Amino acid sequence: MRVVVVGASSGLGRSIGLALAGQGARVALLARRRERLEKAAAEAGEHAVPIVCDVTDPASCQAAVAAAADALGGIDGLVYASATWTAAPIEQTDADTWARLFATNVTGAALVTAAALPHLAKAGGAAVYLSSVSASMGPPWPLIGAYATSKAALDKLVEAWRTEHPAVGFTRLSIGDCLGGDGHSATGIIAGADQEVLGQAVKEWTRLGYFTGNFIDVEHLVEVTSSVLRCGKSSSIPSITLVPRVLATHAS
Repeated sequence: MRVVVVGASSGLGRSIGLALAGQGARVALLARRRERLEKAAAEAGEHAVPIVCDVTDPASCQAAVAAAADALGGIDGLVYASATWTAAPIEQTDADTWARLFATNVTGAALVTAAALPHLAKAGGAAVYLSSVSASMGPPWPLIGAYATSKAALDKLVEAWRTEHPAVGFTRLSIGDCLGGDGHSATGIIAGADQEVLGQAVKEWTRLGYFTGNFIDVEHLVEVTSSVLRCGKSSSIPSITLVPRVLATHAS
């Protein structure tokens, strides 16, 4: 299996990329940060190749996917794990922040998918997009409304790709709290967020029962992702939701 993992320099994308390589897949690791990519590729071993890609740049997306296809000899699967995040009252979210969120979380996914589509269609492959329960389970979580809105747009984007291109399997993978990988996503969120706003958000999420302190095992996320990719277009898997057991009980 030949897979392109976008957002593979850290966090869940890195965990997925390394795990797929460990399972024997040939993996192209794509992200902006070359040094982190090369470190991840060295850890993954001979089955991985690092390729710099800025998902907010159309030319970079085209060039990176082309380089990945050349290096792997084709593309059977795509994992889009790139994401950016913000914590703020929605009325304080300025135009630059909205643009940044959509550029990475939505437009970047569209650009990468468009570049990979001919290869995926030829292989009868599949694409998986990491989304969030904050966009798909109940109302948007307080103080991350802008982020949740961008993820909801990503969800609809995945549906649009599935409708227009049935020769490829497109799956939205909505996840709850999950840690994983070098420089995992929670560390980046905490470091980059306004600490006062983040503290308010966590208190409110806890009060509402959204945040419980329980986390999905990253190994389970990897196994779900790998299983979907190996199905290719042979099975229709529009959406999967993966949450900690306590959250699943609360949501039901």
